[in-house]
Amino acid sequence: MKFMKLGSRPDIFHTNEAVRSVCSEVSSDLIVQLNGCRYLLHKFPMLSKCLHLQRLCTETNESHHHQQLVQLPDFPGGIEAFELCAKFCYGITITLSSYNLVSARCAAEFLQMTEDVEKGNMIYKIEVFFNSCILQGWKDSIVTLQSTKSFPSWSEELGITSRCIEAIASKVLANPSKMNLSHSYSQRGGRENEDDGDLSCNGSESQRYKALAKGWWAEDIAELGIDLYWRTMIAIKSGGKTVPSNLIGEALRIYASRWLPNVSKETKIFKKVESGSGSDSDSGGKMTSKHRLILETITSLIPAEKGAVSCSFLLKLLKAANLLNASASSKKELSRRIGFQLEQAKVSDLLIPSMPNTNDDDDDDYNNTVLDVDIVSNVLGAFMLKGQSPPTSPVRGNDGLERRRRSRSAENLGEEVQERRRSSSASHGSKLKVAKLVDGYLQEIATDANLPLSKFVALAEAVPEFARVVHDDLYRAIDIYLKAHPDLNKSERKQLCRVLDCKKLSMEACMHAAQNELLPLRVVVQVLFFEQSRAGAAVSSGPVTDLPSNIKALLAGNGDPTFSTTSAAVAAAAEDQWSVSGGPKSPKSKLSTLRMRLAEEDDDLGESFSNGIGKSPSKVKALCSLPNRPKRMLSKLWSISRSVSQKN
Repeated sequence: MKFMKLGSRPDIFHTNEAVRSVCSEVSSDLIVQLNGCRYLLHKFPMLSKCLHLQRLCTETNESHHHQQLVQLPDFPGGIEAFELCAKFCYGITITLSSYNLVSARCAAEFLQMTEDVEKGNMIYKIEVFFNSCILQGWKDSIVTLQSTKSFPSWSEELGITSRCIEAIASKVLANPSKMNLSHSYSQRGGRENEDDGDLSCNGSESQRYKALAKGWWAEDIAELGIDLYWRTMIAIKSGGKTVPSNLIGEALRIYASRWLPNVSKETKIFKKVESGSGSDSDSGGKMTSKHRLILETITSLIPAEKGAVSCSFLLKLLKAANLLNASASSKKELSRRIGFQLEQAKVSDLLIPSMPNTNDDDDDDYNNTVLDVDIVSNVLGAFMLKGQSPPTSPVRGNDGLERRRRSRSAENLGEEVQERRRSSSASHGSKLKVAKLVDGYLQEIATDANLPLSKFVALAEAVPEFARVVHDDLYRAIDIYLKAHPDLNKSERKQLCRVLDCKKLSMEACMHAAQNELLPLRVVVQVLFFEQSRAGAAVSSGPVTDLPSNIKALLAGNGDPTFSTTSAAVAAAAEDQWSVSGGPKSPKSKLSTLRMRLAEEDDDLGESFSNGIGKSPSKVKALCSLPNRPKRMLSKLWSISRSVSQKN
């Protein structure tokens, strides 16, 4: 840290209650009063260097016992800054550093201690020290910039703030890997050594900071207030690609972790602030407004390049934006940015708490869900919008003359557009990852009793059909939702299960679904159909010994000896993985249940057969093993079977 000493005389100021005076044989003839304190001084040393005091003494005739009284209201820097100027006038030794330079400079400007009054006056000496020493050092520039927040208007008028920001940005842009004057590191107890660059007495610490050398500045400027931080980051970003976008993103992450609350721990506090009243609510509201400003500023500073910040960090910002009731534009921008890299997210990142609904006109059950499903739907919509195929370029003509007339800048622009289109198109692999992510999220939100069916179904259907290779996770989510919402009627259960593709269920999931009494009968029968089709395909390649018990019962009832044996090991493994409501049922009881439900769901069966049985005549035989079916249903089955046989 740089410092400068001015003057050579010892300190001769002393205090008597609220009066500060100078020990001198000459009696005081000037009284300066400010902030409740009175200084007994002398006109000659003070007026010879302070033009403002000269004018005040000339304009005012107020005196006290032959001593002229001068009032200095709104003095910048207060008593400490004034005393520095007074001691400078008396030639008393004072020490200037980055901690008191701003206040001293503002005070000297207020008193007009310029070169016009006396050569080598205080303003001149402070400016020399500021430009030659303070702005050349990293720590000094940071500390000086921080101190300007106490004198914002004065610092702006004198150019102190802008010069500090320019100095900081220039050092970041110069060569960040060789900088070893990190202020934040020195606060951790590190050792500054400009000769050998050893940043730590501890070898492991030194290696860690060596690896992060290019981001040395991030933690230092994280100590700035949000206004100064925003201006500093804008100056750094204006340097082009000198500082990579990922370092900008890391700096934003560090600042957010420094100033934004931990949303996972402070959710209850936010909710109390929203619903509270009185002084606690007012103080909490001010803090929330401050955090909201910080979050919106960080959002505006995020680089445009994909991957500049992690998807997890963006989702944390979105969670904080939701709790802090940030602006709609900030939420929209965060959702859009998350959509570009949603495949990197985890299910835990999507668990964004919802704020309590304060609108009495809306349905409380519809809006007051534990987690905010709407905001995740917006993110998923942004991802799918990114995945849409880009519009095709217009066909170019064959005229060679027109092609030659195109300028090189236009060709470059066309290449940039094509590259942008290619980068904006979501890959097939990313959609597969997002589909698995959405299914995991559906399992988390399915337990919420206030979650409307429409939101659950809309979120499930937002994923493209091809992206779900296996529907086991989706089936788990549907099963959880059915258990958490036992009051769903038959049509609602059908609506819930329409997104489920039974052909994409694994063996274990089929075994569970076949015994799940919460599922619509149409789904259960489709499961049996497709499982039998899978078994039939396996028969053609060899004997099968590991089919589910319900399928074997159907086949055994049809008189097929190939499937008369049972596989207890597979059944036991399936029961361990899937929790069945009421426990697994025997084939006999399952058949009885199916008979009764089939008699009630005749129309549903007809729809299921038309959708699934037309592809395999063997499915008809399995159903014929179930006696006492309605004649109308059997006639449908045989008519479908004949049409299939004729086609084959």
